[in-house]
Amino acid sequence: MKYLFAACFILIACSCFAAESAPRYAVAQLPTPVLNTPNFAAVFGGRDGRSLQTDDCGLIRAMEFIALPGTAFTIEEELTRGKLRIFKVTTADYPYRSKTGYYIDRRFVRLTDKKPIERSRRLPSRQAIIDDMLAARGSRYVWGGNIRLGIDQMHSFFSPAGTISAETADLWRLKGVDCSGLLYQATNGFTPRNTSELVGYGSPVPIAGKDIDQIAKEVEPLDLIVWSGHVIIVLDRERTIESRLDCGGTGGGVVVRPLRQVLAGIMKARTAVNDYAEATKPGKKGFVIRRWYQS
Repeated sequence: MKYLFAACFILIACSCFAAESAPRYAVAQLPTPVLNTPNFAAVFGGRDGRSLQTDDCGLIRAMEFIALPGTAFTIEEELTRGKLRIFKVTTADYPYRSKTGYYIDRRFVRLTDKKPIERSRRLPSRQAIIDDMLAARGSRYVWGGNIRLGIDQMHSFFSPAGTISAETADLWRLKGVDCSGLLYQATNGFTPRNTSELVGYGSPVPIAGKDIDQIAKEVEPLDLIVWSGHVIIVLDRERTIESRLDCGGTGGGVVVRPLRQVLAGIMKARTAVNDYAEATKPGKKGFVIRRWYQS
């Protein structure tokens, strides 16, 4: 009898282990907000049910990015937060280290036991990318945002418990883009999502030791003027476009500015370098220009 009991115990234990170790996956059905906390209700609602968890600049720092439809996730853990089912996930679309992990709400995705194919990446034409970015002009700067019109389902999935202002309603929907999110949306998620990767994306444009006019003659449309923390996209040899954070000011959001004016402002505080490794040396701040779009 004791041998039968032992055999059953081993069988049950092995079954449990197999179930726990079996991979589970999810695929984004909607634009899917990815947070660095599992506490979605605290971020979208708070104690009073109608507040957003923002910092002093009005940014939702819990936001990482918005995964585009078709994005494949590997589920590491399932959590329950009140009535919400939250998944701790990893994804090839956002391959960055995190101390807290990345989290999604189950309602945005479909589940599957089979490993899904990665999201298809098709790069639009150069002009289509430029046109899309220009269409975002005037959009709000939203930390982690890369859907300029926002996500309509945010209001139904995380319904505010009362009346909120139009400005809060827009932010609740994550309506707007951050600096790399502007490019990410325009390229349909073809480009890296964070500036930490954009500083080495594509090939370097040689700018070290050159002045503003010399640099302006080197650039081509869609070149990236970038450092870890911000990216500005070249439209042509006269103009740039970017989504700017202007905490407490009125100059934030997606704006078009003269190229030489932009370079002059940057070069007051940063040095033009060809390799961003030079910009990370102690006591030195630099920027690079990267060429990634090949005709």
